[in-house]
Amino acid sequence: MAVARVTEIISGSKKSFQDAVEKGIARANKTLKNVEGAWVKDQSIVLDKGEIKEYRVVMKVTFILK
Repeated sequence: MAVARVTEIISGSKKSFQDAVEKGIARANKTLKNVEGAWVKDQSIVLDKGEIKEYRVVMKVTFILK
């Protein structure tokens, strides 16, 4: 039987929500071992004078403990 843990991460990108997700997962894979899945909990944007400055995602990442 496997035991999993879920951690919440926030990632940002100047390009898109998709890029923010990809950057977040890439970074999680560097720190966490056995990443099995993730889901986007929330999305937001940061504005500067009405222009989009950054796309942000809050993700829940699941990884298997050894």
